Amino acid sequence: MVSETSDRPRLTAKGARTRARIVEEAAALIHERGVAGTTLEDVKAAAEVSGSQMYHYFPDKNDLVQAVIDYQADTIVSHQGHALRGANGVEAWRSMVITAAKRTEAKGGCPLGSLVGQLAESDPEARALIAAGFDRWAAAIGDALRSLHADGKLPSGIDPDDLATTLLATLQGGLLLSQVLRDPRPFETAVDTLLAIAIGR
Repeated sequence: MVSETSDRPRLTAKGARTRARIVEEAAALIHERGVAGTTLEDVKAAAEVSGSQMYHYFPDKNDLVQAVIDYQADTIVSHQGHALRGANGVEAWRSMVITAAKRTEAKGGCPLGSLVGQLAESDPEARALIAAGFDRWAAAIGDALRSLHADGKLPSGIDPDDLATTLLATLQGGLLLSQVLRDPRPFETAVDTLLAIAIGR
């Protein structure tokens, strides 16, 4: 996650809430409409802020998009890390990601992964932020898998970090197929097949 720059004034509690609301609304709109299809005016209206408030926190759209990338990564890592750290970590995680795909019929794809096709080739800074988000996501999965490995619940020959990368790649590919087919079954099949191979689920 990119931290606030040192020369940016600290926000008051009210200011932090306003900024967070703007980012949350922008994230929802960008996931629904894409980066190109979302304007600062759209976000201003959705967040119910004035133009001066909008431009105080985000002088241009690039600043807002970068904040959205961080927001999506933070949200994913927090939710999935919480599920994975539970007593039935992998099962809870599997249930969470499958339920989410079924609820939305995979529309919009992955909130973080969907930004790759829109930004990775045209915006090097955004690409780096997205890559950092994926690194954090893989690390959260890897932490849980290392615990399983230490408890003897993974085959001894499997490297937890390699498996975390494979799970993340499976999630992205499965969501892409399900998005275009408007059917969550390819995603569910991909996740369940990999888990069956890797941990005998």
